[in-house]
Order: sequence, then structure tokens, then C-alpha cells
Amino acid sequence: MPQSTPEQRPLITPVRVVIALCLIAPFVAMLWVGSYAKTDPAFIGIPFFYWYQMLWVLISTALTMLAYKLWQHDQRTRSGGASK
Repeated sequence: MPQSTPEQRPLITPVRVVIALCLIAPFVAMLWVGSYAKTDPAFIGIPFFYWYQMLWVLISTALTMLAYKLWQHDQRTRSGGASK
């Protein structure tokens, strides 16, 4: 009698690559200090160094939310369920 095996799905998928990029991008942006270690251009009197970092707080939040939603979708797809 042949045994049925569950379908093998790859661990690395395009969705998971996008998730990884969403989570890695803020680290790369903040670790590359040379790209923002300057005072100009100022925005409403705030030097570039500071407003660039504050902008990345918002961008990081959006990217983390996107990664979380993609992860949820990926897990639902893998388990075969369409429930929320």
C-alpha cells in the first residue's frame, strides 16, 4: 500500500523574500551612516540627520506591518485555510 506524504513546499518563496527585505531595509538604512551624516537639507529647521531618522521610524512601521500581513497570508496559504 503506498503511503501518502504531505506536499513538500519550498521554505524560500518570493513572499518570504519580500518579508525579509521589508525587515532588513531599515537596518541597512540606519547602519549606512555615511548616507545621512550631514545637516543639509534642513526641514522646518531640523537638520537632515534628525529628520531622516524620524522618517525611517515611520517607514519601518509601515514595512513591519506589511511584513506581518504577508506572513499571515503565507501561513494561511500553507495551512490551506482561508479563515482570518
